[in-house]
Parts: sequence; structure tokens; C-alpha cells
Amino acid sequence: MKQGARSSATTGTPRTPHVQEAAAAVPEPRVPSQGTPPAARGEHTHSETPIPGPRPVVQRASVRGQILDALRTALVTGELAPGAVYSAPALGDRFGVSATPVREAMQQLALEGAVEVVPNRGFRVVERGARDLAELAEVRALIEVPVMLRLAHAVPAERWAEMRPLAEATVRAAATGCRATYAESDRTFHRAVLSLAGNAQLVRIADDLHRRAQWPLTGPARTPGRGHADLLADASEHTALLDALIARDLEVVRALVDEHFAGAH
Repeated sequence: MKQGARSSATTGTPRTPHVQEAAAAVPEPRVPSQGTPPAARGEHTHSETPIPGPRPVVQRASVRGQILDALRTALVTGELAPGAVYSAPALGDRFGVSATPVREAMQQLALEGAVEVVPNRGFRVVERGARDLAELAEVRALIEVPVMLRLAHAVPAERWAEMRPLAEATVRAAATGCRATYAESDRTFHRAVLSLAGNAQLVRIADDLHRRAQWPLTGPARTPGRGHADLLADASEHTALLDALIARDLEVVRALVDEHFAGAH
């Protein structure tokens, strides 16, 4: 009997009581209470007291958004020249930030078609000609004109009257002569009109096309006076359109809408 016991010990075969004791020694996994995030892998919280108050906004995302807005403005004004290549570090120095948020913002602009990635160099601003602008205007007209004509039949005059401050804001923005200021005001007006259709996807797609149509063309730049006049003419069509919509003059509405998209820029 003793020999058998020694043989069992030397073979390393565990006895049932030992297995039960080992299982009992293993603690059950702790499930975090609802609302308390689990600790990150490799970190020990040591039962730290949760920090009260709202969760702070991640600053890097805020910086990236600000840089994206600044780059979009630079695109509209032509400060970022079509065909030119810009590196994230150089733009970061220009804006006083690291290259990371600039690179993330430029990658978003690449998705929007404003720039293209140049390996080991940076990002090239896309060059566009008159044909590109005409194609964008045609696509915008195919989407927006039928919607605006449908809204002209369905939306009451008082709702159109509520849009007048936005239309007048485009006129004031055009008077400044700043294409970036006018571009934002112009898109705000169009978004407000299209939102009356109750289709968020329509508004998003139309706004993206509108933004693309506002990028400058390649070739000789327009003279400041000519550009200023173009902005004022475009803005005046907004107020004229509202007047026709309030009066429910559908023939004038169609003519103004067609004219507006024929000269869209």
C-alpha cells in the first residue's frame, strides 16, 4: 500500500481533493458595476474613486476640427493653391500645432476629394477646371431643383418668410468680398431650405456637393472686383427666390432656381 501511494505521488496524477481545493482557491471574476468602465489592460485601478462630473472633451479632436475648418477656408480662398503639395509638418508649423491633427484633417479632405495623398511628400490640392464645375452644378441641379419645386407647392408662405434673415445674411456676407465668409453663409441658406424636405441624407449629400462647388478653379485667378460682383449677384438670387416663394409665383421660382444653378459657383 505504501509503495502504491509513492507511485501515485511520483506520477504527478492529481488527487480529486486537490483539484477541488485549487478550484476553490481561484477567485471568481469581478464584474464591474454598471456605469463604471473596466480598467484598461495593463493598468491597476486599486479601487480608485471615480472622478465626479461630466467626462471632459478630448482636446485632440477639437484641434483637428479647428484645423479642418481652417484648411477648408484656405481652400475656398485659394490660399492653398490648386496643384500645390503641402506637408503635414509644414502646415503644422503654420498653424502652431503638431503634424498629427493636420494629417488627420487632410485625410478627411482627401475623402471629400479636395486633396490627394502624395506618398512621402504630403497632400496635393486637386486641380479643377470649368468642366468640373459645370458637372457639379448639373448634379446639384438634378438633386435640388426638383426638391425646391416640390417644396414651393407644399411649404406655406410664413415658413418661407422665416428664411429671410438667412437670405439677407448671404447678401451681407457677399458685401464683404470674402469668398470664405460667403461660402459658409451660402451653404447655411441652402441647408435650411432643403431641411424643409425632412430628409437628412438629402441635406448631407447636397451640402457635400455644394462645398465641392466652392473650391477655386485652376488657371488665372478672377480679379477682386469681378469676384465681388459674382458673390453679390448670387446672393441677390436668394432674396428674389424667397420673394417668389412667399408670393407662390411658381413660374418665377422655376426660372430663378434654374438660373441659380446654371451659374452655381
